[in-house]
Parts: sequence; C-alpha cells; structure tokens
Amino acid sequence: MTTLAISSRKKEIRTRRHARVRAKISGTATRPRLSVFRSNRGITAQLIDDEKSVTLVGISSLTLKKGTPVERARACGVKLAELAKAKKISTVVFDRGGFLYAGAVKALAEGAREGGLDF
Repeated sequence: MTTLAISSRKKEIRTRRHARVRAKISGTATRPRLSVFRSNRGITAQLIDDEKSVTLVGISSLTLKKGTPVERARACGVKLAELAKAKKISTVVFDRGGFLYAGAVKALAEGAREGGLDF
C-alpha cells in the first residue's frame, strides 16, 4: 500500500468514528459542544451552539509560539476556558473529533478543566 492510500484510509476511519460520536452529542446555547481538531501543525478548539449553528468561542495553538505541542494544547484549553467564562459558559459537552483521548487532545481537555469548564 502506498503512503497516500494509508493516509486516506486513516482519515476515513477517523471520519467514521467522529460521525458515530456526533450522532450522540449536540451542543446548545447553555451547554455548547467543545469541538477539537488536531492537525500535524497544531490543535484548534471551538465552543459550538449546534441549535443555531454558531461558533461561540474559538482558539488555535498556532497563536502560541513556545512549548511542545502538548504544552501548547494545555495552554489553549486554559485560554478557551477563560474566554468561555467571559461569555458566562461553565458547562460543555466534549467532542474529541474522532481522535484518541491522548496526547494533545487530553492536554487540551485537562487545561479546559483547570480553567474552570465542567464536562
């Protein structure tokens, strides 16, 4: 198998996993969905109200310059929690985006919990 075939197969598997998760969870204005996307360059997180299809808060680790990817993900989680508190959001539904709950995804979740988000 070529690298391209392996890459597209991995993406397809992640997309299916994400679809299964999304079928079960949804965000509201009072309890938005904390959606996480991890790429090779960084990690992004958004608080989404699925009823209105609106992004309430968003952040990316690409705005941070120092630290390892895991350290930057944790800092993003803390910063996201601060932005959510400013909008009077304290509870969220966590959507890991089909990614394994490990590494940067786990660090972002722990950082958000440190910042005061409840999920």
